[in-house]
Amino acid sequence: MNHHQHDVEHTLKPGHECGICGIFGHEDAAKLTYFGLYALQHRGQESAGIVAGDGSRMTLHKDMGLVPEVFTESNLQRLSGHLAMGHVRYSTTGESSIINTQPFMVTHKGVPLAVAHNGNLVNSVDLRNNLEEKGSIFQTTMDSEIVIHLMARTMGMGLAKAIKESFACIRGAYSLLLMTPDTMIAVRDPNGFRPLCLGKLSNGAHVVASETCALDLITAEYIRDVDPGEVLIINKNGIESIFPWSPRRRSYCIFEQVYFARPDSDIFGCNVYATRKRMGEILAKEAPIDADFVMPFPDSGNYAAIGYSQASGIPLEMGMIRNHYVGRTFIQPSQAMRDFSVRVKLNPVRSLLKGKRVIIVEDSIIRGTTGRSRVRALRDVGAKEIHMLVSCPPTINACYYGIDFPSSTELIAAKNSLNGIRDHMGLDSLTYLSLDGLVEATGLPREDFCLACFDGNYPIKPDTSFTKNALSGCGC
Repeated sequence: MNHHQHDVEHTLKPGHECGICGIFGHEDAAKLTYFGLYALQHRGQESAGIVAGDGSRMTLHKDMGLVPEVFTESNLQRLSGHLAMGHVRYSTTGESSIINTQPFMVTHKGVPLAVAHNGNLVNSVDLRNNLEEKGSIFQTTMDSEIVIHLMARTMGMGLAKAIKESFACIRGAYSLLLMTPDTMIAVRDPNGFRPLCLGKLSNGAHVVASETCALDLITAEYIRDVDPGEVLIINKNGIESIFPWSPRRRSYCIFEQVYFARPDSDIFGCNVYATRKRMGEILAKEAPIDADFVMPFPDSGNYAAIGYSQASGIPLEMGMIRNHYVGRTFIQPSQAMRDFSVRVKLNPVRSLLKGKRVIIVEDSIIRGTTGRSRVRALRDVGAKEIHMLVSCPPTINACYYGIDFPSSTELIAAKNSLNGIRDHMGLDSLTYLSLDGLVEATGLPREDFCLACFDGNYPIKPDTSFTKNALSGCGC
């Protein structure tokens, strides 16, 4: 695995979408954006970039790699100006290469314009074909570049009208930032698939970020979420809020709560840590099991495992220990050493597990490959019974809105019965959290969520020409 590839586990879990952060009104805007991206690193580990503006010009630096690999003190100092925005990327579809890194910047009629995007457009193929027929020349395979082309065609109308006209034909998920040398614009799609929040620094500077954990790191005060369908135009005159499009049904991605968001973030008005604990508490009601202890596979199942333990009274133990020093540069073992790649990341505590009845709490099962190997490792050290609880329902459908789920043919729950998955993974029992239980854990109404990966009810149907690998979504 080379320097730019993900670690072992990232290939077997759903891919994170992307993270964005922007600062307006601070002399250290780029450096603050850097720290914001650092907090959002979990949302994308493939590439990172920051663009800064000083009122008349814009400077961009981006590259493949993690945030601290891409940026140094010297290149951050070159990103001068009072406004900046940044992006961390996980490629949800399409090619992974330097050309597809973000922010994406062009100059149109002498004016620089940049975009940083989290989400996925479901009519990207038709839009791109239409623009190419009208003479547009694309530099990347990102659907995010489509936004730039549409904006460039309408900038003469003024920002507010250009946004309204450009996004009127866009369908899908987008929480994004647009930037000119003196203005920052935050846009969230009318369904609100992806999170986006607004904060303020002590000097009055405005912050927009994917998650509140980015605000916490730079000690910004959380003001509110950017509403679905809202556009914020931030410049020297302050903030202007407009709602250019008709309201739509909210479609918050519930997988943000299950897996993607950091547990110290508040997403869609819910604290992620508390929500994941409640998932475990509800599992304790839905799946009471007699066992010696509860354990997670660190770190994904930690919080639901705490909830299950506290609600059931069964002790919580850390039956597997994580090696935190396995990085993206970890050299892959040969095929003959394939079990080694499982143990190097998580290793069972032999004396704790021998002869014990164990409940494992996991956040999700996607392909089942990782879980199967880990269950075998527990059997090898003498675990007597192994029961697995999953803090979401079976994932049976692909996502079109910015999450890198495999196609349905690769999702283990799409082609196997519950008992089939149980037997494949070598478990004594397997229980998934019910869909009602998952929604209950959030405290929000069911109709506020996109649940398509579980129930197949897609809030926005992709165009017939759209395929999962057609374009690089999420800016992404």
